[in-house]
Amino acid sequence: MYGNTGVRHRDKKSTHKSHVKKGDTVVVLSGKDRGKQGRVLRVNGVKGTAIVERVNFTKKHTKPNPGKNVQGGILEREAPINVAKLQVVCPSCNEPARLGSHRNEEGEGVRFCRNCKADLNK
Repeated sequence: MYGNTGVRHRDKKSTHKSHVKKGDTVVVLSGKDRGKQGRVLRVNGVKGTAIVERVNFTKKHTKPNPGKNVQGGILEREAPINVAKLQVVCPSCNEPARLGSHRNEEGEGVRFCRNCKADLNK
């Protein structure tokens, strides 16, 4: 009952390999913001979430703090959304597309659009 029970817990620091990168244009596949497009501002690999511009707004109630010169009130800000609900929009064909990856001549990994076969270079 005590000690090592043989059950292995997944390391909490393990990161998910996300198909979404910072700066990508994505479309939301499901949820209240379905169909909206936006640019990825930040990706959290540990939680598997991303913050997308103008998507998944929540209201945050803030208390005034005169010491830090913060005015109180209700702020609207973007909340994290699961990366499984996002699909990358290809910049060349301007359509949501699944991504593939291959290695180029220099040996570095490159993502490409499976619809038009164009590379998604930064």
